[in-house]
Amino acid sequence: MAQRSVLFLILLAILFSAAASMPAQDDSQLNIRVKVELVQLNVAVMDRKGNYISGLHPSDFVVMEDGIPQKVATFGEGNEPTRSLVEASSDSVKPGAPEPSSSRVEGRFATNPSSLSSAMVGASVFILFDTSNYMYRGFVFAQDAISDFVRSLDGPDRVAFYSYSRDLSKASPLTADRSKVLKGVRTTVAGDDAALYNALLLTVKDAGQYSGRKVIVVFSNGPDNASMVPPEDVAELAQSKGIPIYMISTREAKLEPVSSIVFERLSAATGGEAYFAKTWRDQKRAFASIRDDLAHLYSLSYYPQPNPNRGWRAISVKLIGERLKKYRIRTRDGYRPLPASAAAAERVPAL
Repeated sequence: MAQRSVLFLILLAILFSAAASMPAQDDSQLNIRVKVELVQLNVAVMDRKGNYISGLHPSDFVVMEDGIPQKVATFGEGNEPTRSLVEASSDSVKPGAPEPSSSRVEGRFATNPSSLSSAMVGASVFILFDTSNYMYRGFVFAQDAISDFVRSLDGPDRVAFYSYSRDLSKASPLTADRSKVLKGVRTTVAGDDAALYNALLLTVKDAGQYSGRKVIVVFSNGPDNASMVPPEDVAELAQSKGIPIYMISTREAKLEPVSSIVFERLSAATGGEAYFAKTWRDQKRAFASIRDDLAHLYSLSYYPQPNPNRGWRAISVKLIGERLKKYRIRTRDGYRPLPASAAAAERVPAL
């Protein structure tokens, strides 16, 4: 028994000696890495007459998520470089002006969403064109309006051109080369049924893979008679990814109450606009209005403060000060956070 006790004491001494010889761990050197998704907002600020308000500063905005104040991480106006206002984590997602003009059709036209430390200028614009059998009338005029819009996006903006009928056709992937986009526009032909919401959902998924500001511009004649997904699913995904959807349609769509209501709700929910054009000239005015909107949007982003809500999160953006309260703001009204695994799987590097 005495021999066992001696052996036990020797073993304890060896263990204590080994522990003493190990270097002490410095808690200050522990790095806890947390992946945080950046929430991107595209914010339009206008007066009562619809004129864009420029020259605002980050301190003029208050951003709330579920009533929780948020700290703006990046800020930019129009096509100016987006600048960083806070230091970003190494694991965080890096987000990738013409004079005001005036145009209005049926009261819907407006009158006058880089790295965190470098420039994010312009936007990635995804154009989705209806080539279904609803578009036989005025097809060439619609192509002309889209082509003029593409040419007007001078500067660093990147453009993708997709078309759809029953299936989605990616005529020109995202590129800064306008000639490739224009070629894609001119090669489209009309025919087959319309699956707008199917195509729009796929376009949102494509656009969501890229960093920086993204917008989707849809030209549709209206009815959808072949989609398998509802417009509500499209709106929710676009909200989660921070992608405004602009809808341009013809007067035929205005005569179809369901389509017109869906277009207006879909664009409003994502921070975009809906336009209903009576003539081909109105179509061009609608595209010009969208171009002006993109040139005057404020780009804000933030890292969400701790929030236990994993469902729908309401976003509120307001202006500070008495002189600014008279202006109206247009942006998306919220989003549903995507699971971290899904967000990582869908992301690809910016071009």
